[in-house]
Amino acid sequence: MLSHPLTAASPISWILAIAAAIAYALPALATQRLQEKGARRCLGLAWALHALTLGWGLLGGLSRFGFAPALSITAWLVLTVYVVEQQLYPQLRSRWPLSIMGSVAVLLAVIFPGTPLHVNASAWLPLHLALGIASYGLFAAAVVHAALMGHAERQMRLGADHDGGLPLLTLERLTFRFVGAGFLLLTATLAAGWLFGEQLYGRSWVWNHKSVFSLLSWITFAVLLFGRKRFGWRGQSAVRVLYIGAALLLLAYVGSRFVVEVLLGRTA
Repeated sequence: MLSHPLTAASPISWILAIAAAIAYALPALATQRLQEKGARRCLGLAWALHALTLGWGLLGGLSRFGFAPALSITAWLVLTVYVVEQQLYPQLRSRWPLSIMGSVAVLLAVIFPGTPLHVNASAWLPLHLALGIASYGLFAAAVVHAALMGHAERQMRLGADHDGGLPLLTLERLTFRFVGAGFLLLTATLAAGWLFGEQLYGRSWVWNHKSVFSLLSWITFAVLLFGRKRFGWRGQSAVRVLYIGAALLLLAYVGSRFVVEVLLGRTA
């Protein structure tokens, strides 16, 4: 059985996480009071504190991992994409949902810091996990851009004024660039697990909920990319397929680990 999750995180981890959550929340809660520059600074500070929180958790080596750390790293990667994109597209507007996502993710990671990795795990396992989480981050960025695309389409149908976001075609192009990059990393992650599972985890490939949902998500994304390339899929029909693939991928690791760690209270 696991020890109570609240006892696993260090006081410094809690301090950094709470500071990051507050910095994330400020742009969302004080939208009217903060000017554009102030909101950007708060989000930049939150991003840096979040990075420190993740870094502090890794100081003792990557000995624990789970659904909440995976979500936290994914959220930080999405924020990283947003920070970079803001330099290229200053008109991009999605601070409020990203702030909420960052606050929740960084706190979840200290409440549920995960379980110890398998004793027979390879020294290459952190690289394998990094590939998987990077694919999570890219697909999450694709989902965020798809949601912004849907919002822009609804505004166009209603004849409402554009709220300063990116043009619809730019959002669509960015969405599928993230899907393509995420698909490459997901393919590399699954291939490594299939070919080198025994070296990475001390056991060969196992057909469980994680592997089944991972393969289903890979097939869904492959169909999406093929359909877009061959048949020109676009708009909300393509976005729905993206959402299905993202949901399957979320269930693959985060969902299965949530059940094991929280609902069942087991270490594996």
